[in-house]
Amino acid sequence: MQRLLEVMRQLRAPDGCPWDREQTHESLKIYMLEEAAEAVDAIGGDPTELAGELGDVLLQVAFHSVIAEEQGSFSYQTVETQIVEKLIRRHPHIFGEVSASSADEVVTNWNAIKTLERAGKPPVHPLERVPSALGALARGAEIHKILESPHGSRAAVVDAVQRANETTEGVSDVLEAVINWARDLGVNPEVALRERLSARVRDAV
Repeated sequence: MQRLLEVMRQLRAPDGCPWDREQTHESLKIYMLEEAAEAVDAIGGDPTELAGELGDVLLQVAFHSVIAEEQGSFSYQTVETQIVEKLIRRHPHIFGEVSASSADEVVTNWNAIKTLERAGKPPVHPLERVPSALGALARGAEIHKILESPHGSRAAVVDAVQRANETTEGVSDVLEAVINWARDLGVNPEVALRERLSARVRDAV
C-alpha cells in the first residue's frame, strides 16, 4: 500500500500526470462506482481478473487519500486506522467478552453497536443513510426494508402491471411491486437483474 501511495503522490506532483493532478473527490465519484461495479462483475470468474479489479478499487482509495492528504483533511493512515478500529469495536465476540454463536447474533450485536456509536450525534433519519448512488433496485430494496413495507407477491406484481398507466409513474409502481415480491422471496433484486443482464450479454456475444 505504501508503494501505491508513493506512485499516486508522484502522479499528483507538479511534474506528474496532468490528468491525475486535475482530479478531485467530486470528479472521481464516477470512477469509484465503475471500479466497484467491475469488481462485483469479476466475482465468481477468473481469480486473476478479480485481483486486478480489486486493485482498481484500491487505487480509488489511494487516490482519494492522497487528495485529502494534500488538503490536510486526512491521510491514508486515518482511513486504515478507522476501519481497523471499527472492525475490532463491532466484533466484541472476537475481541471482547460478548458471545455470538450465530450469524444472526453477530448482526444483532453489530446493529446495537452502530446505534451506540450514533448516540450524541445529530439525528439522521435511517432513510437518509441509504446511499443515493446505489442502483435504483438496490436502493429501493433498502428503503422498503427500512419502511417495513409489506412483502409483496406475484399477484401484487400482476395487479400493478394491470393498473399501471403508460407513464414513468406507472412503470415505477410496477418496479416497486417487483422489489417487494423479491423481498418476500429473499431475493436481492439488484443482484438478480445484474446476473440476468450479464447472462444476456454472454449469450449475445
